[in-house]
Amino acid sequence: MQVSGYIRIIRPANSVVAGIAAVIGYIIATGTLVPEAFLLFLVVLLVTGAGNTINDWSDVEIDRVNRPERPIPSGAVSRNGALYFAGALFLAGVAVSFFTTPLCAAIAVINSFVLVVYAVKLKKTPFLGNLAVSYLAGSIFLFGGALAGTTGLVHAAPVFLITLLAMVTRELLKDAEDVEGDSLQGASTVPIRYGVRVTVLLAFAFILCAVAASALPVSWWGPLYLAGIVPVDLFIVYSVLRSVSCRDSGCVKKSRSASLLKYGMFASLVVFLVAALLL
Repeated sequence: MQVSGYIRIIRPANSVVAGIAAVIGYIIATGTLVPEAFLLFLVVLLVTGAGNTINDWSDVEIDRVNRPERPIPSGAVSRNGALYFAGALFLAGVAVSFFTTPLCAAIAVINSFVLVVYAVKLKKTPFLGNLAVSYLAGSIFLFGGALAGTTGLVHAAPVFLITLLAMVTRELLKDAEDVEGDSLQGASTVPIRYGVRVTVLLAFAFILCAVAASALPVSWWGPLYLAGIVPVDLFIVYSVLRSVSCRDSGCVKKSRSASLLKYGMFASLVVFLVAALLL
């Protein structure tokens, strides 16, 4: 057993960023920050770390070939050790969530369940795996808003919806880029089953829905928010539009749609945060 292996298996940078996103979710929902928000960070850190661990536990055979340096295939963490560690992290995260609000605790329990099901089953299921990842990403903001009760949940809901739809778009585009590699591993993704052309068109439909959803916060942040989000929305639509004519994975990679979309999503988060603090 190596302590460093147990640290690496939770992907600490990824888990810390997820925890910070939960705090940002609270700020977006309320425009304020309270000491209790640290509990949000801690819960998401623990549950995300557990999800990363159970994911490595499930992918051990694939990682032996593709990622032999990862903690389990490298021998830094045993497979059983990873399973017990994931269970302990899930239990700790859910336990801490009971010191927040019932809404937060409910989301923590649901997300822990989704993370396990994703690792064991949904990851290999076309589109449902993409949807699960996208829900988990968006629900971090929902979890943050839930600390402020029903009102906070309502204010965080548009950001959750926008993130979910944008993440589905990005997941589809990434799958479209990875057709060759995924095919060699026997994966069954949307572009492998239905083609790259269908996938990029589906991705474009989802991003249009995300852009439409970005208008929802206008009801409480007003026209200044709209002035800030419209240029970002235009960039996001442009980034995905670059790949709409593609019919193969090489074209999708060359378009850089997935990378540009990531920058657009970050810019939209900045707009949400500034609007919550100033408007």
